[in-house]
This record gives sequence, structure tokens and C-alpha cells, in this order.
Amino acid sequence: MNQIPNSMLAAQYTRSMYFMISKSFGSFFFSFIEEELLHLSKLMNITRFLAFCVFIFCYLDFCFAIQTISLNNPISDSDSITSLNQEFRLGFFSPGNSSNRYVGIWYNSLPGDKTVDWVANRDNPLTDSLGVLRINHDGNLVILDGKQRIIWTTNVSVSVNNSRAELLHTGNLVLRSNLGKLLWQSFDHLTDTFRPNMKLAANTKTGEKLGLTSWKTDIDPSKGRFRLVLEPLNIPQVYIWEGSQRHWRSGPWDGRVFIGVEGMYADPLNGFSLLRDEDEGNVYLTVHFRRKPVNVTNVRYFLNSLGQLTENVFVQGENVWVQDWAIPAKECDYYGYCGTFGFCSVLSKPICSCLEGYEPTSIEEWSKGNWSSGCVKRKPFRCERNNSRSEEGKEDGFIKHDRMKVPDNMVNWVHGSDFFGRELDDCKQTCLRNCSCRAYSLGNGGCMWWHGNLIDMQRFSMDGVDLYIRVAHSELDEKNMMLVSIVVVLAGLLVATVCMYIFWKWAMKKKRKTYMRVLVLDEKDTTIELTDTDNLDPELPIFKYDKLAVSTNNFDPENKLGEGGFGPVYMGKLPSGQEIAVKRLSKSSGQGREEFMNEVVVISKLQHRNLVRLLGCCIEGEEKMLIYEYMPNKSLDAFLFDPNKKALLGWKKCFQIIEGIGRGILYLHRDSRLRVIHRDLKPSNILLDEDLNPKISDFGMARIFGGDEFQANTRRVVGTYGYMSPEYAMEGRFSEKSDVYSFGVVLLEIVSGMKNTSFYRNEESVSLIKHAWKLWNEEKIQMLIDPAIFDLSCKEEILRCIHVGLLCVQDFPRDRPTMSSTISMLNSEISSLPTPKQPAFSGLEVTSFSDSSHSSDKVCSRNNVTITILEGR
Repeated sequence: MNQIPNSMLAAQYTRSMYFMISKSFGSFFFSFIEEELLHLSKLMNITRFLAFCVFIFCYLDFCFAIQTISLNNPISDSDSITSLNQEFRLGFFSPGNSSNRYVGIWYNSLPGDKTVDWVANRDNPLTDSLGVLRINHDGNLVILDGKQRIIWTTNVSVSVNNSRAELLHTGNLVLRSNLGKLLWQSFDHLTDTFRPNMKLAANTKTGEKLGLTSWKTDIDPSKGRFRLVLEPLNIPQVYIWEGSQRHWRSGPWDGRVFIGVEGMYADPLNGFSLLRDEDEGNVYLTVHFRRKPVNVTNVRYFLNSLGQLTENVFVQGENVWVQDWAIPAKECDYYGYCGTFGFCSVLSKPICSCLEGYEPTSIEEWSKGNWSSGCVKRKPFRCERNNSRSEEGKEDGFIKHDRMKVPDNMVNWVHGSDFFGRELDDCKQTCLRNCSCRAYSLGNGGCMWWHGNLIDMQRFSMDGVDLYIRVAHSELDEKNMMLVSIVVVLAGLLVATVCMYIFWKWAMKKKRKTYMRVLVLDEKDTTIELTDTDNLDPELPIFKYDKLAVSTNNFDPENKLGEGGFGPVYMGKLPSGQEIAVKRLSKSSGQGREEFMNEVVVISKLQHRNLVRLLGCCIEGEEKMLIYEYMPNKSLDAFLFDPNKKALLGWKKCFQIIEGIGRGILYLHRDSRLRVIHRDLKPSNILLDEDLNPKISDFGMARIFGGDEFQANTRRVVGTYGYMSPEYAMEGRFSEKSDVYSFGVVLLEIVSGMKNTSFYRNEESVSLIKHAWKLWNEEKIQMLIDPAIFDLSCKEEILRCIHVGLLCVQDFPRDRPTMSSTISMLNSEISSLPTPKQPAFSGLEVTSFSDSSHSSDKVCSRNNVTITILEGR
């Protein structure tokens, strides 16, 4: 046999050694070792090479000890070890404010988090910090107290004492022999946590179960009252036990989900899978996520001390665990809440009902809300009585209950693969042939039957399966008669309702035409002929043009209060001395009869302290005018953008104005009898009374939504650039979130004293929103506050308003809060605010649609007039 050259042997050793080192420790500072090994291989100095390898292995053994516990490398209370991937850490800890010490495993890679997944000595705590975790002389991993007494041990038979414990990258603590044989692992001794790489297990032959046991309290890891286990009989189910009593049940596993857990069908990637080892009799439940949600780092399932199984995800960036769901969470989730033959539904009042063909065992107890006694069958099955001739051939039947969590104690099941080709009727006939069969169901897992008492049923709002309950044939006859009666009654009610509605519409139309009240300015004028007033409120006063001309001194420019997109507004005084504001539609206005009638219809039906009050209207010839209560302090923009006037406001008054505007919008969106989207919210449309209370005005662009309508599209985009949400300006889509966006812009303008539609700083910040976003990202948001209103004692409140404003102007409507949430955040009722996302920058669009002559100066238009754009879609 040819001898292998020394150079080739050295080269082979070089490659294998470097591979081992790189695999264990990465490339950190090992370039030197690689160069040395290659150098030795070239010199063919095998003796020196082998000596160097011995040194490296010794070094590796020393480093490897950082990840392991061996006979000569115990860890004390102040020490810990980490997994090779630095994901998990094993060491001593004290839960909460407890002084007891435990050995546990927690996440090492999650910043600021010490969520413990596993506890060794949960029922035997150390009372001081003198504990040691080490390999004992018998080869077991043990915890010793300060007096060298064993308080916890792996308690396995080890043939040799040269064993070592290692924390794997999965968070599994394993005990191995010196030859690498697995002797013990923490994954076979779960505490209260279940996560990927773990398994719930049960053995059908030995009856052994590996499950979760809750902590006694949040600061006491000792075994609590609740235990979660996998029951493998028939179709596997998961149970939570409280002592010897069932606390909650998952329902059967159908191959994809547990059909008793509502919402699992909606998440096809829930990660759960069930495995069977028929030879050994083992059944395993595991969880593995093929694709985690965005920004989610870790997922864990946790049985808390109250007996709830919760799903918790660690959100990257926020560095917190967030609870996605918890079960049991509502009354219907608790095992057998409505007793035998009763089912629970949170959508019903009362929540417990008897199955069709059954009645309460105790009417008195059920009337008091005690449903534990359950229900009993009203009539016996055919096979349970002596049949008379009149009853011959009347077979028992089944009544369908949909969206059900099926009962417990299933006695028979045929899996889908064994039931292939059969129909639902096969399940039914099989049940009918057995007198003790009470119900059946056909799900993804196959055909299921139940005998005896049916318990722990629930009707879901989604998911669940169809459950067919056996009843006597006479129950079916009564049910059919009841259905016929219900249909007849409903049909009669429908006809009566339609007739009443038609009569009401006719009466209202006649009332409008007959009883239209006319308000005049002297006692001689009593009537006025108007056309197209069917949509007006019959209680709305109608003013005559000539009398309005008198009250405004023939619309004298001296009485002019201002002018918007609708037209000029004049101050007037009625003979009674009441001051009014007359809004006169300009003939040159882009707005016309549609906007005028819209404002009359909308605002005449709304009453709120933060909405301007409409006193009446005037329609004569081409003249169209609206008469409002007079606001002596004019509009909000007169104060916001005048440094002298704004200083008079101060922050506290500014915050009251912000709150008032918010309450007015909330009334429009949620609290009024109409659901109204304003679509043109801006400072010039917010008037101030004598006490500087804000009142929203100008409803010409408003849109009324129906009860089930949340979003609408329009070909006609109306509003003011800079205050229009991006989805409305670009696509014509508007909703409540459109007004939320406008409110956010107004809020930022109030705090900063700057106009979003005429803001200019530099080329990078062409809008107030973009400027605010830039300061936010640079953590200089305090620079946005207008010095004229800055109050050091209210600094946190001002910064919170800016934060809320940025949340309101986020680009996507789904990210913006509702108006009710916005008000709660402003009033600190919601203490923790989410981080705002990228807002929509409207400044560039404003520039492009504004004054082109100023484009070279990068100055946006100062025109704040409401505009209308016609766009084909």
C-alpha cells in the first residue's frame, strides 16, 4: 500500500481543523490559525503540526466550556451560560420582587426582556445566592444550596460520571455522556411554556403525558392549579385541567385545526401539526412557523396562573411581548358552562340555550342564570318506546345546528381516508341504527358520532362545524309548523311596514308643502313662494331677500366679515337686535345650488355646541343665502397666523380649541343622527364665539353616510389642498379617516403657528407636515412649537398633541386613529401612543397646483380658498 505523503496528510488535517473551528466560532480572529496551519502543511512538519493541533483543541475545550457545564466547570449564582447562537441563556434568577432563587432558561437575544421559559427547581427554591449548578459525582446535573445539599437533580441513571450539560440553540438544556449519548433534556420536562421545537406528547399505551403546568402566581414558579395536556383518544384534543376538573377543551383535531378554537381556520399558517407514532403509541403536537408575521421575532404559548393559554409575540422595534389571544377568555369558553345538552353563545341573551328537542332540567335554576343542571330530552326516541300503529314508520330525525363546537366524549370516529366516497347521509344512517347515538357530524377529519350525554357545546360566530342532533319525529313536525307560523307573521309585518313607510313619506311631503314656516322681518310679510324645497327641514326659517338687504345695510362692504370659496359673508342685525352672519353665494363661485342645498340639509339637522348654528336661508331667483349665528371673533385662522393675537390665546386656550374641534368632528362621525363627513376642515372654517369656543362651519362639501357605509368614491374632488387626505386628493376615496387627516393638519398648525398650504423653509421641507416629520426623526420635535404659546408646565401635553397630529396625517387611512381614539389620546386616556409612520407630504402637490409664477422660488401658494377639481376616473 502506498504511503500518503506528509504534505497531503497535513493539508487534509488543515482543512478539517479549520472547518471545525469556523463552524463553532465563526471567522473571528481565526485567520491567524488558518495561515499557521497552511504554513505547517507546506513545511511538512507533522510533529510541529500535531503539537499545534493539541494546543488548538485545548483552547477549544476551554472556550467550549462557556457553552457547557462539566464536572470541572460548574456555574454559581452570578454565572450563566448561553446557547451557541446566543439566543438563550441559562442561569439563576428571582421572579418579580421575590427573594427566592431559581435556575431557569430565558431569551438572551431579546433586548430588555427576561421572560423565563423553563424552571428547574420550581418547587424547591433557593433562599440565598449561594446556589451552584454542576455535574454531580454520579453524572447527574444537580443544584446544590449553600450547605451542599441537593435540591434538584436530573435523576437519571448514568453509567459514567464524565457527562456534560449543554444549552442548545433551541433553548433545550441537554445532559450527554462523554460519547455524546443523550441522557436527559429539559424539553421532556416542560413548565408553563410551549414554543417552536417543543412538543406536547401523550402515549396511548402507557398513558404518560407531557404537558404544561402553570405557575402558582406571577412571582411563584411552583406548580399551580392548572395543567394543559394532549388527550390522544379517538380524535386528539387539548385540555386544560384545574385539579381533577376540566377547565377548557380545544375540540377535536381535524388535520389542520382544533375545531373547538374559534378563528383557527382564518389563520391557515398557524403552525400547529399533529404527529403519530403508531408503533410506539406516541402522539405529538408541535408548532413550527414557516413564515412569521412582519416584525415578529419570537412566538410563545404560555399557560398563566389563571388557567389561560395565551399566544404572545415579541414585536421587533418595540421590544415588548404582545398578547394576541387568550383562552378561555369569555364565559362560553369554560368547560360545560351550560350543562348537558345545553350550548353557549355569546351572541344570545341569555347565553345558554337547550338543543332543539330538549328543555331545561330546572326552569327555576335557568331563570336565575344557573345553567349547570343542563337540559333533558322532551320526547323519547322511537327505539325507546313501544311503537303504536299510528307511530309506525315515523323514524327519528336530526336537527342541524351550524357553527358549533362539537361535544366532548366522542365514542366513535371514522377518519376521512377510511370514509372516502361516503356522503353525509351515511353518517346519519349509522347513527340511526344505534339507539344510544345522540348526534353526528361530518368534518374534515371524517365522520364523528356521540352517545350518552352531550356536554361542552358552543355556537361560534365563525368557524365550527355542522352538528346534527337526534330528536323524535314529532319534534320535527312541531318545528316545521313553527317555521310556517314565523314565515306568515314576518310576511304580514313586512307588508304592514312597507305600507306605513309609504304613508309616512306621503304625509311628510304634504307637510313640507303645506306647513313650510316663513320667517319675515316685519309683520306685513306672511308668505313667500319657493320652489324645490322638498329637502328642507320644515322647521327651518326662510328669510326674504329685501329684509336681509336692510339688515346688512344693502350688503355694505363695511359689514363684510370675510370671503371664502362660497362667497362673501356679511354681518347683519335683525329688528329684534339679534346679530347674524349672512353668507351670500357669489355668482362667480365654483360652488352652486348643489353645495348650497347640501349645507342647508346637513346643518339644519345637526345640533352641537361645537357646530355653528344655522338660523335660516333665503332662496329668491338667483340669490341663495345662509343665515348663521354671529361669531364676534371670526375664524380660527385670524388668530393662528397673527403672532400678536395668538399670544393672547396661550396654550391652555389652544388646547381647549383642539378639544372642541375634535368633539365636533366626533359628533359628526358617531354621535349625531346623521353620519357626516365634512371634507373641508381647515382653520378658516372654524369660527370662534365670544368666549373663543370653536364652532365648525361650512358644510357645503359635507357628505352624509348611511348606517352601513364607511367609505365612498367620487368623481368630483372638493376641498382645500394641504388639508385633503392623499387617498381623497389622488383617487377620490373619502371616509371618516379623511376628516381625521384634516384634523391632524389643523392640530399641527395650531401648535406650530405655521400654515401647511403656505409653508416654506427649504427645498427639503416644502410642507409643514414634512417639516414636522423631519424634526420627529431627528428627535428635535420641540423646535416645532410656536414660542408664542409655549408653556413649560404643559410641555408634555404639547408634545403629545404633536405626536397625535403625526398619527392623524399618516399616509394610509388604516394607520390613522379614529376620532374617538384621537380624543382619548389627547386627553391621556390612552397612555401609550404608537409610533407614527410615514405621513403624506402634500406640499409638493400644492405647489404644482398653485401659483406657477412662484415655482422657481419654491414657495407654495397662500391661497386658502376651497377648490373643486373635475377628474375622469
